[in-house]
Amino acid sequence: MRRTGCCTWIFGDNALADTAARVAKAGLNGVELFGDTEGIDPKEAAKILNGHGLEIFSLTPGDADISHPNADIRAKAIEYYKALSDFAAELGNPLISCHGQVGRIAPIASQAEEDALLQDSVAQICEIAKGQTVVFEILNRYETHQVHTVAEGLALMKAVGADNLKLLPDAYHMNIEEADPAGALRAGGDAIGLYHAADSNRMGIGAGNTDFAAQIRALDDINYQGPVIFEVNAPGPNPFTPDKGEGFRDIVVEELARSRRIFNQG
Repeated sequence: MRRTGCCTWIFGDNALADTAARVAKAGLNGVELFGDTEGIDPKEAAKILNGHGLEIFSLTPGDADISHPNADIRAKAIEYYKALSDFAAELGNPLISCHGQVGRIAPIASQAEEDALLQDSVAQICEIAKGQTVVFEILNRYETHQVHTVAEGLALMKAVGADNLKLLPDAYHMNIEEADPAGALRAGGDAIGLYHAADSNRMGIGAGNTDFAAQIRALDDINYQGPVIFEVNAPGPNPFTPDKGEGFRDIVVEELARSRRIFNQG
């Protein structure tokens, strides 16, 4: 039986206590906590989540443009990750997710220049987070202009050369970018530090056309021991907001519960 969790952002602007109760109701083991380093007291967050029997598996960052050609913008992004690393330390050092500015899908300078800036920033973040594990999330082309596949993620890891850097592939993004998602997971092997799951339509497992049985077999083949983090939404427009209208949080709980059941039958 795999440990399962979900991203807390999928419940929108919601009190953490209510989110924790809903996650527990869905039968999950933990969460990927949104890294609101100024709005959440880490000790209070841990108390709330632990009170519902939930582990903090990982942190997902707020938007911070770590490859922007403007040095001041990059410096601000690195400062955010310094705060996120400190935040993680207060929580017992869960995995720290890292990615670029979501929604920036083209370079401002050149692709080559910004790829070099990304490598440099990720190296800085890994140095800041020594003693912690950083997982670089691989996103699709409609959310970022950099690192769309596991192969590109492996190339980034090689370029950065940090022992504490791993990859975070996501089934939803792989459905868009990978010709063979299960094969990509196998190619990632022990570089896979965390795994996100949502179906092809961003809903829970079983609501779309993703072959999760193949991905589950691949995770078994690479002996992936980490949690499965569900990052699902209720149906509706605008993939960049979880709020799909009245009752969306109840729908999300149903999607999570079904996802957990199906995934653990795999």
